[in-house]
Amino acid sequence: MMSDYPEISLRLLVALMFGGLVGLERSYHGRPAGFRTHTLVCLASAVLMLVTVYEGQWFATRGMERVTVDPTRMAQGIMTGIGFLGAGVIMKEGLSVRGLTTAASIWITAAIGILVGIGFYFPAGLAAALTLGTLSAFRWFENKMQSQQYAQFIVRFARESAMPETELRKLVKSLAFTIANLHYRLADDGKHFEYRMMIRTQNSDNLRQLSEALIHIPTVLEFRIAPTGD
Repeated sequence: MMSDYPEISLRLLVALMFGGLVGLERSYHGRPAGFRTHTLVCLASAVLMLVTVYEGQWFATRGMERVTVDPTRMAQGIMTGIGFLGAGVIMKEGLSVRGLTTAASIWITAAIGILVGIGFYFPAGLAAALTLGTLSAFRWFENKMQSQQYAQFIVRFARESAMPETELRKLVKSLAFTIANLHYRLADDGKHFEYRMMIRTQNSDNLRQLSEALIHIPTVLEFRIAPTGD
């Protein structure tokens, strides 16, 4: 019915706005799934829920027989599909995993779109506000909170001049690091020797100090310090 068009338009515009707000926060922090992705996810979820909310306008019945469409089935299908989209933004680089927060934000954006699609504006708006608060205010709290900083640490030497493990451990511990695990690797047909480890510290500034110390060791050919994060 044409009388439903204003309400349908309102729901889609609200979904566009809420999805865009979450997406702007992700884009601001340089995430690959940002403004447009979150906007489209929220809008698509709302559109699909309209299929069930207004099923009487497109689902024809014959005689007295009536078939009821279960809206929760559509919601389940949406969230299943969003799982594949969320998996696409999770990236693994060595021992570091990134994109988990963005995947979670895509998932909650889909849920917000579902709420808007069925006309639950108050819980949708509250969910959007709480999501933005979690992504922004909680980030500040997380940065202020004292926590352990993990980093993947790789250092390479010429095979004949490799630093003894005891010396390397002494260097790492002198800068307030602890070693979570340690691996050894011969590379380039045995020409180079590598230490690979996960290190942790209470102060992220120690990562800079470690890199400065390694620069001044002439036997170090290459090194890599890669902090882990979302």
